[in-house]
Amino acid sequence: MEETDGIQNCQDKHEEDIPESSLFGFVVKQFQGKRLSPEKRKEQPSGVKNFFSVFDFGRSEGKERREIEETEMNNSEAEDCCEKQDPPVEDGLSHLISEAESPSGEQRFNQFMQKLGKKPNSKILDLNNCALSATDVTELGALLPFLPALEEISLSWNGCVGGTLKALTVQLHHVNLLKVLRLNNCRLTAEDVTYLGEAFEIVPQLEELDLSWNSNIGGKLSLLTKKLQKGCKIKILKMTDCNLTAKDGESLAEILYMIPDLEVLDLSINKNIGCSVKVIAQDLKNVPGLKELNLHMCGLKQDSLQGLDTALQHLAELRKLDISCNKEIGGGFKDSAANLASLKNLEVLDLHQCCVTEEDMTVLSQVIPLLSSLQELNLSSNKNVGISSNPLLGRLRFLPKLKSVAISNCGLDEESFSSLAEAALHLPELEILDLSWNKCVGGNLKLLLGALKLATEIQVLRLSSCNLVAEDLALLTLLTRDGHLARLQKLDLSYNNNISDEGWVVFFQGLAVFKGLSELDVSLRPSSCRGCETWFSELLAALTKLPALAELGMQRWVLSETQQKRLESFNQDNKRNIRFDY
Repeated sequence: MEETDGIQNCQDKHEEDIPESSLFGFVVKQFQGKRLSPEKRKEQPSGVKNFFSVFDFGRSEGKERREIEETEMNNSEAEDCCEKQDPPVEDGLSHLISEAESPSGEQRFNQFMQKLGKKPNSKILDLNNCALSATDVTELGALLPFLPALEEISLSWNGCVGGTLKALTVQLHHVNLLKVLRLNNCRLTAEDVTYLGEAFEIVPQLEELDLSWNSNIGGKLSLLTKKLQKGCKIKILKMTDCNLTAKDGESLAEILYMIPDLEVLDLSINKNIGCSVKVIAQDLKNVPGLKELNLHMCGLKQDSLQGLDTALQHLAELRKLDISCNKEIGGGFKDSAANLASLKNLEVLDLHQCCVTEEDMTVLSQVIPLLSSLQELNLSSNKNVGISSNPLLGRLRFLPKLKSVAISNCGLDEESFSSLAEAALHLPELEILDLSWNKCVGGNLKLLLGALKLATEIQVLRLSSCNLVAEDLALLTLLTRDGHLARLQKLDLSYNNNISDEGWVVFFQGLAVFKGLSELDVSLRPSSCRGCETWFSELLAALTKLPALAELGMQRWVLSETQQKRLESFNQDNKRNIRFDY
């Protein structure tokens, strides 16, 4: 009780210290009056009236008295009524202070980004894979009016964006400088697609739209495309694995003339769109500046290939063409590759797993060597590439700009491998060579010796499942010791079970010469296992001399408990962070 009286006396003292003559003091006194009991309030003179009465010089005394009495009665009734409604003085002042001190839009945005562990950036909003909730999306939408300079929004890999996109799209008119919108794997709904389509007209500067891995878009693409405006500035359109249908393909074809600046079109992994690719191809003439066309795993058939070949004559700027993993186009190249040779600017050609026939290879052997700008060629998983009578591998010498050659699982024999090795002598810029799953390489790696000596830029060498023997490993070590393969970063020797334990011992003893190596894979084939006691110590000794190594694949090598502990303690003892995969 005494403590309560002390607090009240302290409050009274502070109240007395506030000069009533100041406007602030007057306002505070009015708030304080509301703490009095109703009876005491009625006895109090009207502070508002007293304050303003000093300015009312022209009024008669009688009139003034009547007005005073009426005012007092009204004030008394109002105060009784407000007893339950008016906030206490503390709440009233807190409300005024909170308004004065409420964070600005910029501060709110900074707080929002910090909550998600991201650095604020007024131009680039990168919230990929941030586990955004529906509440976060709504809050983000409310913040867009404070980000007028925003040019990029990336919300990919946030599943809760789906079903809440309207909270963003209705605010996009505040960021009309937006150029990039990425919504990969956001579980977008048909409703989201509709709202996104309606937003196109309020983001006139949009250049990149990535909706990949949103399967609900399938069958509903027209909800998006029908809202596009002619002269749209979109340059990059990506819809990988969106479950697109043939009808979606037709909807896309209809709007290509509205996006004449299109440079990248990625429709990969839409297996049901193949039937409409011929229709799409007919309208590709409306995007003559197209630089990348990705139709990987799109269910293409031979007639699709024919339509595409016709379209290529209008795509002189094309840099990348990927029609891989379309097995049903096999046999179609013999009648549909004429215009491929006209792509003088083509840098990347991916034809892996297309089931090309011998007749196809005859045509491709004449066309591919004419692609003078080609830098990356992938022919993997086409068995007929390795047929001895096929001259294509030998003709790769006419493509001196090649940096990457992938001929994995192509059924090479010793003759075709020898042709490739000779052609490789003329590929000075080669950086990546993949010969995996070609059994003839084992015991014959010496055929590639001259090319590997000249390939000063080689960074990735893949020789998985090539039936390598100990002599092949010794050759690689010798090359490196002599100063070759100096830039090698990734070496794949997995699934070569024929290498003897002695061969591995010699290899690991010389492993330290691969100074720049970051990845090494020596895993065994599935369903096999072997002990590694004969070379384990040599491996550990070599690891200390490979400062760049970050990953070592050792699957199906049997490690004792002691060996496992030594690997586990290696990183700690040597302050390293190698990922051991065993």
